[in-house]
Amino acid sequence: MMNGTEGARPLAGVKVVELGVWIAAPAAGGIMADWGADVIKVEPPTGDPQRQAFRALGMDEGRMAPFELDNRGKRSVVLNLRDAADAERMFALLETADVFVTNVRTDALERLGLDAASVRSRFPRLIYGRVTGYGAQGPDRDRAGYDVGAFWARSGIAVEVAPRGAPPQSIPPALGDHITGVTMVSGIVAALYRRERTGVGGVVDASLLRTGLYALGTDITMQQNFGKSVVKRPREEAPTPLVNCYRAKDDRWLWMLGVEAARHWPKLVKAIDRPDLLDDPRFRTTRDQVANRKALIAEIDREIARHDRQYWQDRFDEFDLWWAPVQSLEDVLNDPQAIHSGAFVEIPGQPDFPPIPSVASPIDFDGAAMTPRGPSPKLGQHNEEVLSILPTIQQKEL
Repeated sequence: MMNGTEGARPLAGVKVVELGVWIAAPAAGGIMADWGADVIKVEPPTGDPQRQAFRALGMDEGRMAPFELDNRGKRSVVLNLRDAADAERMFALLETADVFVTNVRTDALERLGLDAASVRSRFPRLIYGRVTGYGAQGPDRDRAGYDVGAFWARSGIAVEVAPRGAPPQSIPPALGDHITGVTMVSGIVAALYRRERTGVGGVVDASLLRTGLYALGTDITMQQNFGKSVVKRPREEAPTPLVNCYRAKDDRWLWMLGVEAARHWPKLVKAIDRPDLLDDPRFRTTRDQVANRKALIAEIDREIARHDRQYWQDRFDEFDLWWAPVQSLEDVLNDPQAIHSGAFVEIPGQPDFPPIPSVASPIDFDGAAMTPRGPSPKLGQHNEEVLSILPTIQQKEL
């Protein structure tokens, strides 16, 4: 896969002003920066709090790798938006922008005059991207969200991924934020396309809650229509034994993907050298297999435990039986397919820091990898570069 070039980046020439903290809105800005947009990150004098996250854990600040993931390739400008002159600088930036993206809470934006209605009345061509925890309307519109609260807990995902009666499961860091960031980018791109046709900007809303609800949409739709969702069971009682995880002799797991049971069942019995199971009355039909799933899973467990995972990977491929490895993060980083797909990139370092490894944004264009265009900025690194060319305001000393 060839490296990304400026000509291959679809958002080249688009200017984005980001007023974002922590992850969800900065993730959207980070993807747009990878895609070629000029993203100006506006920060308070104390900086985006994510810059200090390691320090809060008692660690030296150094390179904050998660911050770099979401802020690479941007330019940083420090503005105190409670200061009248800096507030005017912010509006001057927005006057030159195509997109404004923020996840600052709605009540705070209103106090600063940066709410959607106020900004859009001044700049009707601007795309206003608003990331919230719970939505821009309703009684909880100003409630702090965070993905563990709005995306994970309140949406129902935490309960639905756990077996019935088990405690709610925790969320991997920033999972909901990054999914919501991708969601926001898709809305912004659609709004930019609409503006090309109409000449008018608009407001794009994405919330952690709504993104979580959509991600869980199949279960929710089942609940809406049938009064119940799919019951989550321990793997020993999985309702579809051919779509289940199994542990090999070397304690490594694989996930069998026999989603077409009638088609995959004959292949499985050949792969595990158990043709006798075809004639076992407990497992003769798909309905029989579901009814006797505990017994069937126990049979498959015994066979899979006889050999290491590599044996089964080769064996399943030989019989065209679908499967996937259950991988640790260390496994993922060494996965040849992930590597060849362009999943991993290096974020360039500032002059005093080397590059660091990271994850690519999830979409390529025309076979070109959207590699980072530059490092994450130091706090206020681009004040003079950005603010000195604003035409409509008197500059104070930078």
